[in-house]
Amino acid sequence: MNKSELIEALAQDQDLTTKTAASIVNTILDTMIETLVRGDNIELRGFGSFTVREYETYTGRNPKTGAQISVKPKKLPFFKVGKELRESIDENRGK
Repeated sequence: MNKSELIEALAQDQDLTTKTAASIVNTILDTMIETLVRGDNIELRGFGSFTVREYETYTGRNPKTGAQISVKPKKLPFFKVGKELRESIDENRGK
């Protein structure tokens, strides 16, 4: 499912216009991005949590040449799946 499919599903499920559903989805996503940029965590009980992890400088390898390169420190978003979502997916694994 992509963003436009999510907007369409919300519009149909809640009997909203596509424009209203798009506004809701964009507000939620923008707020989540702003929260992570500030360095705060997001927890959606049963679904999962989003955090920002910091990575130190490390030596990597250029896949084309094989040469060693220094990778700068960085911060990346990390998602940890919630128990209810994990169990739901696992129960429906073979279906």
